[in-house]
Amino acid sequence: MSPEQPNHPYAPAQQAPVPLDRMAPLATPAQRFQARLIDTLVLGFIWVVMLAATGALRYGLDHPGEQDTAKVLISAALTFTLYFAYEGAMLANSGQTLGKKALRIRVAKLADGDVPGRQGWVRGAVYALPGIASPVAVGTIFWLVNSVWQLRDRPYRQSLHDKAAKTVVVSALY
Repeated sequence: MSPEQPNHPYAPAQQAPVPLDRMAPLATPAQRFQARLIDTLVLGFIWVVMLAATGALRYGLDHPGEQDTAKVLISAALTFTLYFAYEGAMLANSGQTLGKKALRIRVAKLADGDVPGRQGWVRGAVYALPGIASPVAVGTIFWLVNSVWQLRDRPYRQSLHDKAAKTVVVSALY
C-alpha cells in the first residue's frame, strides 16, 4: 500500500482536490461575507418566528426587561435546528443558499467541483449546530473564528465548515 492509501483495505480511496487552474474561480471573501449577511437575515426571520411560536416574544413584550429563559432557549434550539435544515438542504441540492444565489457563488466538492450532496449536510451541521450548544458563547466565538479562517487559508480560502465537509466556494457563473 502506498502512504496515501488508508491502512484499512475496505476504506474508500481519498480523491485529491481539483487543482485551482481546473476549477471555477474561488469566491472572494467579500462575496462570501455578503452572501452570509443575506443568510443571516433568513436566520433572523426563523429566530423571530420561533420566539413567537414558543411565546417568548409575547412574554418579553408583556414584561419589559424580562425574559422567559426556558422559552428563549427552546427558541434558540429550534432556530438553529431549522437553520441547519435550510442550509443543509439548499447546499445538498444545489450548492447554493439564498445568499449564495444572490451573489452568484456556490459550494462545490473539493474533490471534483460537483454539487456537495451529503457533504452539504456536513457543512451545514458544522456551521449551524454550535449555536444550539450555547448561542451566545460557543456559537458566536465559533462563527467569528470560522469566518476569519478563510482569510488566512491557502490555496482554497476554506472556512472551518468547508474543511470539515471538504468543500470550497466558487463562482456559479462557470
